[in-house]
Amino acid sequence: MSLHHSARGRIGLAIGAFGASALLLAGCAGGGGGGNDDGGNASGEPLIVGTTDKVTTLDPAGSYDNGSLAVQTQVFPYLVNTDYNSTDVVPDLAESAEFTSDTEYTVKLPAGLKWSNGHDLTSSDVKFSFDRNLKIADPNGASSLLYNLDSVETPDDTTVVFHLKTANDQVFPFILTSFPGAIVDEEVFSADAVTPDKDIVDADAFGGPYSITSWDFNKTVEFTPNKNYKGLLDKPVNDGVILSYFAESSNLKLAVQEGDVDVAYRSLSATDVDDLSKNDKVKVVDGPGGEIRYIVFNFNTQPYGATTAEADPAKALAVRQAVADLVDRQAISEQVYKGTYTPLYSYVPEGFAGATDALKGLYGDGNGGPDVDKAKATLESAGVTTPVALSLQYSPDHYGPSSGDEYALVKSQLEESGLFTVDLKSTEWVQYSKDRTADVYPAYQLGWFPDYSDADNYLTPFFLTDNFLGNHFSDEQTEQMILDQAVNPDPAARTKEIEDIQARVAELLSTVPLLQGAQAAVAGTGVDGVILDASFKFRFAPLTK
Repeated sequence: MSLHHSARGRIGLAIGAFGASALLLAGCAGGGGGGNDDGGNASGEPLIVGTTDKVTTLDPAGSYDNGSLAVQTQVFPYLVNTDYNSTDVVPDLAESAEFTSDTEYTVKLPAGLKWSNGHDLTSSDVKFSFDRNLKIADPNGASSLLYNLDSVETPDDTTVVFHLKTANDQVFPFILTSFPGAIVDEEVFSADAVTPDKDIVDADAFGGPYSITSWDFNKTVEFTPNKNYKGLLDKPVNDGVILSYFAESSNLKLAVQEGDVDVAYRSLSATDVDDLSKNDKVKVVDGPGGEIRYIVFNFNTQPYGATTAEADPAKALAVRQAVADLVDRQAISEQVYKGTYTPLYSYVPEGFAGATDALKGLYGDGNGGPDVDKAKATLESAGVTTPVALSLQYSPDHYGPSSGDEYALVKSQLEESGLFTVDLKSTEWVQYSKDRTADVYPAYQLGWFPDYSDADNYLTPFFLTDNFLGNHFSDEQTEQMILDQAVNPDPAARTKEIEDIQARVAELLSTVPLLQGAQAAVAGTGVDGVILDASFKFRFAPLTK
């Protein structure tokens, strides 16, 4: 179906580049439970959604990025989830979910659940989903979040018992709401390999609010309400959704202006969002965010990294420290993002319990600004010859159209010091996501959209030895500190531990944080209701026009 002809004349909703990590759009049917009713006032035509955010793979075991999650959360069921405007974990597919001992988390499923293809959905599918995630351990997947899962037991078809390695896990229920918590059909998915998208779609192996009826990879996806869905959300009050991928954000903005889409999310530039806010047919809605942007260093291939000819851990650290001394976050915020992103001086962004400014006092001028003399002294003290040749990579399509300007400015800041020469290159996301875990990039851009609303989500995926970054960072003290905070039931003591972890990692400097963002939307009269959700997910249901 042609996007241009099917949606002509609609001004919808545009989610901008204000760190729009996730949104929940609620329609007239309301929300929360009630998944067994007959839905509501369907418009008789599908919603049209536009995005520039690409999918890595439809299989939840093979992806850990916002573009993939935006599709997966529509079509796969989760045992528990976060309700609309709360960070509380509540049953979704499950009837109940609770700790039945210090190391056991027990979930009860309703009887008679079905996948959209008619297969029975039982506890066996749940066990299969978690077992395969750990077995596959895809470098672009989120299996690292399951570090505390020991085994999954299924006493009967409707009971699942998660056995945990360490008692009093404060984070595990949150993890079940995120990437590795998606349940898949064991009659369709491979037990030991990422399943091809076509196989999943052809088998109609879906259990969320929608099924996918047409899949043209990173071009168009057509969703139809799943009649077998039973879960937290009300049934969709629309007849379906067409998700269309745009190569350029400028084209996405034009589609919003001309009414060719009902909803546009990720990634419009700050300038585009500001411009659209002046359109009398749309309105900008702000809400909580949580997105961060940062530079990752590969500890093997960065200058003086472990596998380079001049391997030297002290010199490698000095290079990272010098970068932290030279980046001017305030300039990036103002010149590139017009203040829609703000400087970030630690690993947990402002607004989360335990957030600090750990890097501010350690690097640069001590107040957040750059300091060339300090960077020079750091490199000289370590015996590093300057200028340091640094290869730096970014993705031009995944983090919005301003990424090119952002990293051009970083390059300029490093080179103007005379201490670095920067080879700046870009790669589109589908290839980028493969290259970064194959040691292709010595230093590279990433952004983070939180999976769950807890500071742990900014620490565990990054700084455990088996981490999502795959950048060969490993530190036993950091690892133990992260594991300890996750099982500390004392909120005040746990907050202090989170602060201490940030101080530790700030010294080791596995990554250099740059910016953090809030969340924003541009809504038009054609979309019934907009809720900017604390759970950091974008859900189509029960969105209506």
